[in-house]
Amino acid sequence: MRALILTNEFPPEIYGGAGVHVEELTRHLRELIEVDVRTFGSRTEDEAGWRVRGYAAAHDLTGADERLRPLLGALSRDIGMVADPVDADVVHVHTWYTHLAGLLARQAYGIPLALTVHSLEPLRPWKREQLGGGYDVSSWIERTAIESADAVIAVSEGTRADVLRLFDVDESRVHVIYNGIDPDFYHPDRATDALERYGVDPSVPYVLFVGRITRQKGIIHLVRAIRHLDPGIGVVLCAGQPDTPEIGREMEEGVRAAQAERDNVVWIGEMVSRTDARQLYSNASVFCCPSVYEPFGIINLEAAACETPVVASAVGGIPEVVVDGETGLLVPLELRLDDPMSPVDPDRFERGLAAGINALMADAAAREAMGRAGRLRAVEHFGWSAIARQTADLYRSLTEVRP
Repeated sequence: MRALILTNEFPPEIYGGAGVHVEELTRHLRELIEVDVRTFGSRTEDEAGWRVRGYAAAHDLTGADERLRPLLGALSRDIGMVADPVDADVVHVHTWYTHLAGLLARQAYGIPLALTVHSLEPLRPWKREQLGGGYDVSSWIERTAIESADAVIAVSEGTRADVLRLFDVDESRVHVIYNGIDPDFYHPDRATDALERYGVDPSVPYVLFVGRITRQKGIIHLVRAIRHLDPGIGVVLCAGQPDTPEIGREMEEGVRAAQAERDNVVWIGEMVSRTDARQLYSNASVFCCPSVYEPFGIINLEAAACETPVVASAVGGIPEVVVDGETGLLVPLELRLDDPMSPVDPDRFERGLAAGINALMADAAAREAMGRAGRLRAVEHFGWSAIARQTADLYRSLTEVRP
């Protein structure tokens, strides 16, 4: 069995949960089957049963509209991915960036297409700010790929429900295989050198956010919630890579206003290493995930594996990861029908986040119990070895039924 894995992100070029997923999945898949990874990155490897190749855009895009360049660059790379010979039993694509390549490989080489849904374009309309008309193209590519795929892998039951609601897909083709965690890496790490390097006082109990500056991640709502936190609670925002200049400015203004009111708000405006992130998770008293859209929320697993309780919005796949009252607290969130990135009552949501954080910060015994329960759940239910076996089994089922 040989799988062709097509992905935008692959180490060392990783900036989100989908990249972490592909890195860990392929690392464990190669113990079971042969793997050919084709990526937008720069890494190159070629060993028995394992190959990694990066693809650059092959077209001159300097004359294209600036907002369309990421889209057109992705399509150029997709063509390069399938222009090279394909000798695989199945092609597996991750994120819309590689969906066109998967469709072409399916048709040109007659192999089944598996597609993992890490997020869905119809539920991310804010991307129009970033891509303009490119958002319509990415949405069209995603729809075509999902409705054509031989198997759609949803990373949560919530995501499976979204797929069946938004696309014309037979439910027998939509399978749930969760995201995972490496509990051997993500574990309590009480070292503090990374904290000190970033200006975080280890003696001050703090709530932590880790993620990109996007509408989806709800970071602006957490920044606005700071004014409702008890004064002695520190805030560490590990947040970089704003999607647009507009949200970047909102972040800067919000953090500046918070820091003017209190001296315990630290903004780390970069994507930190996994080792540094582990220290930040482990030393945090509470982790907060204020996402307004989250198919799974791998960051919640990372925090839980480090024995840190989580306060998170009750959306998407998060309730399948965070057990309310057992491994953390869930905050209700009702979204507007005409704008699924916007809460119906933003102030109520922000006060709810602050109330959850304040409650856990005031109860050390609850935090300790939730931290232990969170790690136990992460280890028992979300190990990558089991996820890789499920994925390889799905590949085999596709090759057995395809004529």
